[in-house]
Amino acid sequence: MSFSRRLRFSVTLSIPNFSSFLQNSSHSHFHSQPPSIQNVDDAVSLSVLTKILKRGYPPDTVTLNTLIKGLCLKGQVKEALHFHDKLLAQGFQLNQVSYATLINGVCKIGDTRAAIKFLRKIDGRLAKPNVEMYNTIIDALCKYQLVSEAYGLFSEMTVKGISANVVTYSTLIYGFCIVGKLKEALGLLNVMVLKTINPNVCTYNILVDALCKEGKVKEAKSVLAVMLKACVKSNVITYSTLMDGYFLVYEVKKAQHVFNAMSLMGVTPDVHSYNIMINGFCKIKRVDKALNLFKEMILSRLSTHRCGRLKDAQEVFQDLLTKEYHLDVYPYNVMINGYCKEGLLEEALTMRSKMEDNGCIPGAVTFEIIINALFEKDENDKAEKLLHEMIARGLL
Repeated sequence: MSFSRRLRFSVTLSIPNFSSFLQNSSHSHFHSQPPSIQNVDDAVSLSVLTKILKRGYPPDTVTLNTLIKGLCLKGQVKEALHFHDKLLAQGFQLNQVSYATLINGVCKIGDTRAAIKFLRKIDGRLAKPNVEMYNTIIDALCKYQLVSEAYGLFSEMTVKGISANVVTYSTLIYGFCIVGKLKEALGLLNVMVLKTINPNVCTYNILVDALCKEGKVKEAKSVLAVMLKACVKSNVITYSTLMDGYFLVYEVKKAQHVFNAMSLMGVTPDVHSYNIMINGFCKIKRVDKALNLFKEMILSRLSTHRCGRLKDAQEVFQDLLTKEYHLDVYPYNVMINGYCKEGLLEEALTMRSKMEDNGCIPGAVTFEIIINALFEKDENDKAEKLLHEMIARGLL
């Protein structure tokens, strides 16, 4: 009997049928599973495996893990579990990487109950659970705000002698923050310090963000002080979060101070940083300041034509339009120039029409940008038509 036929028909009763976990679980956090998971078809993986064996190369765990990971990345988690069951039935050995991959796959489709059940079944039988497996499930539980269950799993791993790491604590801190339990989150930070598990910038950013969203900017600054004392360097997320916090409590000057301090500390503002400042100024009716920052963003290293960040600029620009702020000709010209530099001439022409619809009259520069781009692309008829329009408007 060929290998593929043996895989298809062999049954080993002593090995648990892991592929049944998902279809039996009634606690998935998705109302329905993706279509690719409903139809079990691991034929491709089996075909690859059969070809390897026919060539006389017994597959190692790296090969098997690659096949399992491939199925999980495609969202075919049910199929990956089914493939796993068949491998076990044929006596293949899998390792912690295999099971961490499968647990991650199950968590990605929202079935945390199945992931926990899977972890219980492999413990002591097929592989020794490690901190990565626990972290994956704890992370999934926290994202679904099942923080009590996540903390219970954390306690379980501690009892089993599996040492929690910075990822474990940071994930739980995030979980407590999103359910509004800031006291417990800060308590975990203290536990980390006592156990000499060094919090990283991500850990501190989570706490700063949660405190700022609650309007507790003073407490957020205290966390930053601890961060600086621990010689952990702030990043763009840290500064952006604090800026947002200051705007929430209407301390505009302090938000500006943080924004200006970023460059002095060697941290370059990203599009999110600019967006926070622009939105903040718009909320307090300082549209002039907001537009100046938009111009600065375009002229800085975020420039659409120098850095290819057209999408970022487009998002900020669209946000300003959505809020119905009156924009002058300059922001429109910037966007039109960005489109032209990227060869998106139809978008540039549409933007020119949109600016007129919004009551902003194109100037000579607007026409020149588009006309030059059209000539460069040998769209001479369109360029000449715009040139005549430019003359008719007295702009030339």
